[in-house]
Amino acid sequence: QVQLAESGGDSVQPGGSLRLSCAFSGGTSSNYRVAWFRQAPGKEREYLARIWAGRTTNYADSIKGRFTISRDNTANAVDLRMNDLKPDDTGVYICNAEHLSGFGETFWGRGTQVTVSS
Repeated sequence: QVQLAESGGDSVQPGGSLRLSCAFSGGTSSNYRVAWFRQAPGKEREYLARIWAGRTTNYADSIKGRFTISRDNTANAVDLRMNDLKPDDTGVYICNAEHLSGFGETFWGRGTQVTVSS
């Protein structure tokens, strides 16, 4: 059973940077397509970015150019590097994973809190 654990969330000032990590256990991250979502207070869960096999990626327009999703196969994880953070980026950041074959269940982590405030 794959388990996902997000880490790296923190409180930062506007314009700051953070690197989040989605660490895998019970499975090899490179065998999964992984996505990051954001849950802000009072808002629906928002899709941010996804990475498929290798370096193929996709980003939501709201974070394009500021966030980068990448694989850290050494750590068996997928990272989300976030630059030029804005107050609207505040929320719980959650990753999910689906096997590249397209079969099997979708796995979700519990999230890590990011707060952007002056």
